[in-house]
Amino acid sequence: MTQELIDLKKSILEGRYADALAIVDELEGMSKQAILRNIQAYLNILLIHLIKNQVEQRLTGSWANSIRNSIREIKKLNIKDNKKSYYINLGEWENLMEEEVIEDAIADASEEVMNGKFTRSQLSSMLDKSQILTTATSLLALTYTFSPKELPAIMDDYLSQLAGGEDWINREK
Repeated sequence: MTQELIDLKKSILEGRYADALAIVDELEGMSKQAILRNIQAYLNILLIHLIKNQVEQRLTGSWANSIRNSIREIKKLNIKDNKKSYYINLGEWENLMEEEVIEDAIADASEEVMNGKFTRSQLSSMLDKSQILTTATSLLALTYTFSPKELPAIMDDYLSQLAGGEDWINREK
């Protein structure tokens, strides 16, 4: 990116405004890709913990914190600077998860679920992927409705509905 900024400055100083605008477009694209990569990283963490929850039928405080943190960070990253539009719209999450994230999350989760008892393919065949995607989409939908201040309490209600969530929420009280 440093080279692009040098080229941008040079283009402006030399009056080559079309070249400068092309560089600005390139920088915008690089920025958007970086944001999308960060969102996908948090989405991967979210899915890993939902997979562990589904297979192990429990919810630990650490998993709940990871799910909550992933949703909060996705909320921050997903809203554009204008505070009115998003990089990923509500209806685009399921496709993104299916096409680009779920298989990596399963591979990563296979190392963690029941202390690595299952291979990636074994774990994949055990999962109700549509349920995981539905749960993740429901949690992500909260980011469009609730403020960062409201989100943790609302998330607790959703987390309490996961397998083992009732035990987790009662332990918290």
